[in-house]
Amino acid sequence: MSAERAGRGAAIAAAAAYALLWGGSTAYLYATGGDWSTGVFVALIFGLGLGGVAWLLTRGANAPRIEVKRPALESGSIIVYLTLYAVLFLGFGMTWAREVLPEGQQQELLVLALKLGVHIVLPAILLVLLGAKLAPIGQLGLSGRKFWRTLIVLGVIILALVCVITPSLKLISAIPPTFDTMIWAVPLGFIWITLEAGACEEFLFRGVLQTRLTAWFNSAWAGVIVTSLIFGLAHAPGLFMRGGPGVDGWSTDPLQVVAHTIAVLSPIGLTFGLIYARTKSLLLVILLHGLVDVLPNLAEFVGIWR
Repeated sequence: MSAERAGRGAAIAAAAAYALLWGGSTAYLYATGGDWSTGVFVALIFGLGLGGVAWLLTRGANAPRIEVKRPALESGSIIVYLTLYAVLFLGFGMTWAREVLPEGQQQELLVLALKLGVHIVLPAILLVLLGAKLAPIGQLGLSGRKFWRTLIVLGVIILALVCVITPSLKLISAIPPTFDTMIWAVPLGFIWITLEAGACEEFLFRGVLQTRLTAWFNSAWAGVIVTSLIFGLAHAPGLFMRGGPGVDGWSTDPLQVVAHTIAVLSPIGLTFGLIYARTKSLLLVILLHGLVDVLPNLAEFVGIWR
């Protein structure tokens, strides 16, 4: 079997598995009284809608292929690392970080340092030990990759959607949002959340994992789909162990938590994965990820740092 044919087969198998897992997760949430509608909404708006726009915006992106010397070994090693990361860090590690210091600026600095270390520093060291090159992962892609039009158009759409479908503006209005506050809070809040969420998660999942899986399956589509599933599932241990009543997706039923991460988080991973696969611009997906999270976290950021 040729490598190209094997890649097509991997993509078809990954797509079929994703459809079964997403559909099964949504059905389980519906059958057990969980929040199934959010998953459907996210899949339609952030998955199909934003994904379709991203596909159109990145047409003609001239992104070079990222070469991986030992894709099976590197993929396996990263998956083992992610398994430990999901349980030990997102579960126990983040619980410790939130308890060792009282809520406030010192706690936030500790959490940021831990996230940068676990999401970026340690995976980078692991890749170097495996003989991989780091430079191809961190490409900026500012020219010839449809960077600016993708960032501007998707950025505006993302911010508009967040304003409409989340209580972000209501929370911000309670600050209150004076000019003196917002002039520093908006740019610094964006930088903070882009580092804490965007840079950390996109480096680990898109830059490290997706590139390894793409090479292993010899299929960009298979790499995107499998990475998006792992991206969602990796959040399950932390959500179950550290969540509680009122936290989106939390439940005393661990299967509901797993179903939520697949139904709600994996479609977002698909869109980010598509953008990275077509542009190979890590900076682009980092900035877009930051735009998704900045408004929902802005009121809390102001409360901590004002």
